[in-house]
Amino acid sequence: MAFMVTSFLNFILLFSLASTGNSLSYNYYEKTCPNVEFIVAKTVRDATASDKTVPAALLRLHFHDCFIRGCDASVLLNSKGSNKAEKDGPPNVSLHAFFIIDNAKKAIEAACPGVVSCADILALAARDAVFLSGGPGWDVPKGRKDGRISKASETIQLPSPSFNVSQLQKSFSQRGLSLEDLVALSGGHTLGFSHCSSFRNRIHNFNATHDVDPSLNPSFASKLKSICPIRNQIKNAGTTLDASSTTFDNTYYKLILQGKAIFSSDQVLIDTPNTKNLVSKFATSQDAFYKAFVKSMVKMSSINGGQEIRKDCRVVN
Repeated sequence: MAFMVTSFLNFILLFSLASTGNSLSYNYYEKTCPNVEFIVAKTVRDATASDKTVPAALLRLHFHDCFIRGCDASVLLNSKGSNKAEKDGPPNVSLHAFFIIDNAKKAIEAACPGVVSCADILALAARDAVFLSGGPGWDVPKGRKDGRISKASETIQLPSPSFNVSQLQKSFSQRGLSLEDLVALSGGHTLGFSHCSSFRNRIHNFNATHDVDPSLNPSFASKLKSICPIRNQIKNAGTTLDASSTTFDNTYYKLILQGKAIFSSDQVLIDTPNTKNLVSKFATSQDAFYKAFVKSMVKMSSINGGQEIRKDCRVVN
């Protein structure tokens, strides 16, 4: 374990020394908060040590943040008065791990007050979550600002688990993301858990002809039906997104090819030749998946539209 911790911190040191010429910068905090990456990494590592679901939660938080108003930490803001914030929108009510960002922010404010945005902390935490789950490491461009607007009504813009390929493609392209970005970033579903509500439509009363989605592997569909019966009484019933749900690997793509993807929006990735070719490529080569995922994560996490550096990640200044 000591070796793993040392390796992780060496990885953080390696990346904190790089630089770029973009509007975001790899060495943005080099002079103003040089230990920011160590602080975030330690916070994520400590939380993960006691709860293996933390990495999936942090990665999902970052995705859901970036798809609404860019990566501006608007997903972290609390509802106030008559304004219902993003975190209370229907697709976001199951988000968790907000406390990890709070803990990192508190430690960073003690070291370098008023310097590091919550949006940057969340982007770094998502990277650390992937790395600590056995996935690739990458340098995160920094310099995002935090947004001042967060509306639950805008969460309707998030891709739905029932989307088809054309709906997914439209959603991603509106954010400057390509078809390869779509398939690579969908691989984030190698981590995590889904409640029955997100896939119930595939296993009960699918359409007028089929009770079960015919693209589902029959034995897998039976297993899902046993977990989520039509009159399910268990509040948090659901299943992991793949068998190695705490390990960042390419199992997700192999399951799609077997008809064992949980979400319809994952299974449809083999409905068109271009997306199916990418699914097959990533299922065959974990290295190819890692390289594509890193490239697409940097691209997605660079969408920004914030205005300030929040003192408290849950409220605007």
